[in-house]
Amino acid sequence: MGGRSAATPERTFYDEVGGHATFERLVARFYEGVAADDVLAPMYPAEDLASGAAAERLRMFLEQYWGGPTTYSEQRGHPRLRMRHASFKVNPLARDRWLTHMRAAVGSLALPPAPEALLWDYLERAAHSLINTFED
Repeated sequence: MGGRSAATPERTFYDEVGGHATFERLVARFYEGVAADDVLAPMYPAEDLASGAAAERLRMFLEQYWGGPTTYSEQRGHPRLRMRHASFKVNPLARDRWLTHMRAAVGSLALPPAPEALLWDYLERAAHSLINTFED
């Protein structure tokens, strides 16, 4: 018959880039870099890195943001990114390290250029918005 019925939801960015498996790969690659980073790793409780809890929270957040399951909000409430990061010293060096590891993670996905650019633009803006100090 063709076309979508009114009850059929539109495909989201989450669907278009491969859903859960893609975001799981993104976050796993990102945290490989974070775990070995002398600036970022100390910001995480060791058990959060070792258990994968930090990775799970980021994955759930990104999945929800990009149109996937709403598990993040169901489990943790509103994302409140700035508030959740306020207790950490997020200076330009921390932002740059975060972006370095996230750039490698995004690149590892081998997404088509348009979705990669859209994803990277969001991540870059988010990283810049979380700076809360210019002190070392």
